Amino acid sequence: YDSNSRRLRSASGRFRVAQAQGLLWKVFFSAWPTLLKHYSRTKRYNWWEEYRTRHSVGLQVRKIVETFSKRFFAKEVPVDGFRDIEALDGPCHFIEDELVTILNMDRRKYLTSKYYTRKILYYIRQKDIMEKLKEFLSNPPDMQRLIEGAVLIDQYLDPLAETSLESILRELNDITEEVKRVLRLTNSSHPSIAADRDGDTFIDSLDLQRQALVAMNSVLYKQLKFSGNEDNYLKPVNFYIHQVLREKEGIRIALCVLYSTIGRNLGIRLEPVSFLGYFLLRWCQKPEGSTDFLDYVYIDAFDNGKLYTAKECECLLDQPVATSYYSPTSTKNMLLCMATNLFHRGKENASDESYQLLGNTLDLYVTLTTIDLCLTLTPDDVQYLMLPARLYFQLGINPEKILFSVLDILQRVQVIDPSHHNVGHMIQLTLEQIARKNLMAELQIKHRTNEKHREVAFSVGLIMKHKRYGYDCVICGWDPKCMMEVNWMRNMGVYNLPNGPNQPFYNVLVQDGSCRYAAQENLVYNPAPLEIGHEKVGRYFSEFTGFHYVANVELQMQYPSDLASTSQTVQRVYGCI
Repeated sequence: YDSNSRRLRSASGRFRVAQAQGLLWKVFFSAWPTLLKHYSRTKRYNWWEEYRTRHSVGLQVRKIVETFSKRFFAKEVPVDGFRDIEALDGPCHFIEDELVTILNMDRRKYLTSKYYTRKILYYIRQKDIMEKLKEFLSNPPDMQRLIEGAVLIDQYLDPLAETSLESILRELNDITEEVKRVLRLTNSSHPSIAADRDGDTFIDSLDLQRQALVAMNSVLYKQLKFSGNEDNYLKPVNFYIHQVLREKEGIRIALCVLYSTIGRNLGIRLEPVSFLGYFLLRWCQKPEGSTDFLDYVYIDAFDNGKLYTAKECECLLDQPVATSYYSPTSTKNMLLCMATNLFHRGKENASDESYQLLGNTLDLYVTLTTIDLCLTLTPDDVQYLMLPARLYFQLGINPEKILFSVLDILQRVQVIDPSHHNVGHMIQLTLEQIARKNLMAELQIKHRTNEKHREVAFSVGLIMKHKRYGYDCVICGWDPKCMMEVNWMRNMGVYNLPNGPNQPFYNVLVQDGSCRYAAQENLVYNPAPLEIGHEKVGRYFSEFTGFHYVANVELQMQYPSDLASTSQTVQRVYGCI
């Protein structure tokens, strides 16, 4: 005992020395390696305090995450549902790091925690990006770099992607350096090659600019194989700057952003022109600049950097156009065009992904169209400002956004035009809509022992295959008979099924990301159970065992007999426990 005590006192003494020096706690803190980028190598830190704070924040984050399924299982998380996480007292990067840590846990386990963690991370990142976008738009127009605004749009629409302005600029700088390498082969003294270029000075000589453009086109379109994506023009992947850089193809407006940024790096002033949907870049043919549109050449970044005169541009549309269409468009208008294009993409179908895209682009629309009007609203602006509010309401996208994201606009409308009674009416209807959704979301407990459920053959968590369409899916709910409206059943051919609507129907999450309502006679046990790559799997299940999904606590409450039934079925069908 005495020898152990001496060793313990000796170890404690060494521990106190290490603690005082902060070395031990710095080692402990390195358990979160992604956080080290926030610390300077030359500055001293109290690593014990940093470790203690990070550990405390992590525990609080996990505690909040664990409450989400109980609170929001039967409904979408409302905007005010994130108040607890916003109220946390700790550095934002500590909160975000803990959320990322949860997402990186065992791939097949903690699925429900990961599902809500993803929602929380999505929300807090979007909120931060929106503040940055508002700050960006408040700058004078000549200080708004198009690439910076485009990356903010990119980040807002895809906040879980690890996209940063710094990484995008590094990639564009790498392309710029390759252009400079090509330029050296023809003109080793070309001013674009200068290492100290700041991007704000431009080359005067047209011949030298032309040389740089030729080199840039060679690198972009011949060497790197960038191209316009004509086959899937409206795929979101063609809009996002980081995706365009990775896939080497995109739509006109995205390629214009990249082309003009690289041109600026080389000392060439290229101004975007919204030419009736044909986004081009105009290049002045006079060193001193010009206000005459005929003094410009127009570059099509979508078509290998092809050059057009003003008259040739009319041939693109096969009609004469007003001179105003040749004028450069502002950064804000370019961003608004990006959001508008994505909005039309989101209207193409009624999938969860499309509704998310619609909601995000409407948020951007509200910001981009009201940033300059906040202090100068007039009665003429009322209908203009009411458009996003009406769209939120009519599309039914997170109706709470009427009250939170658009509420300030509606309140301004009421101040400007007190006779505009429709505003209050819209808010009242939305409140009623939320109340109805909450009422419908109340859990219905379904016991398999109930007489009316005796025909239900399958249980939640089983991996199934559809007989007719061949898709893989997991069951996340069931009804003893089809509960859809008559029109839906008629359109889906339910009455043509041998057993019609009076058979069990199952809510299933499909591998392609869709949610389906399938008849029992069309489902069979999947001969090779697999993980279902659906974003909502974690809403219903806590774990994937390799043969089936385990229902989380809330789903088990709704289907109290299904966990045992699923286990028995897996043992019987696949011969395993």
